[in-house]
Amino acid sequence: MSANKGFSMLELMIALSIIAILASVAVPSYQSMAVQSRLSTQSNELLTALHYSRSEAIKRGIQVTMCKSSTGNSCTTGGNWQDGWIVYSDSDPNGTVDGTDQILRVFPGLKGSTLNGGTSFSNWITYRPSGSSYGNGGLSNGTFTLCNNAKGRSITINSTGRPRLERLESC
Repeated sequence: MSANKGFSMLELMIALSIIAILASVAVPSYQSMAVQSRLSTQSNELLTALHYSRSEAIKRGIQVTMCKSSTGNSCTTGGNWQDGWIVYSDSDPNGTVDGTDQILRVFPGLKGSTLNGGTSFSNWITYRPSGSSYGNGGLSNGTFTLCNNAKGRSITINSTGRPRLERLESC
């Protein structure tokens, strides 16, 4: 005679209960981790764009501007930074892409986050060949604020144009 192999109904119910308890503990932790990961990725993308703009201005010996752009081929003054932005060589730093300007890189929009350039960089930021920056607010320093749910990051640009990343516990 062979013995029966398999689960009884009671064993199956206990196993399913244990799985449900473990899942209810793991899912919220995973969601929080996914939000933090997305926030880190997006802040690193903005930081990369700022470093790229600054290094291109120094390397090329010209002014390079980063402006918000939802289309990828022109600057948008009414839109939001989270809709996307472009980096371009700027022959006359007025915050718009003119006929002599060359678009160097296009950055897509951010999903699930808000990005604010403050009063200094509400529409654009320009880097000079020296690496220093200034924005449409006329100031050379300012802060970008990236928020995703209740957490966030701030990227502060000092008077020499160098960006610095900080964590925000609340937005």
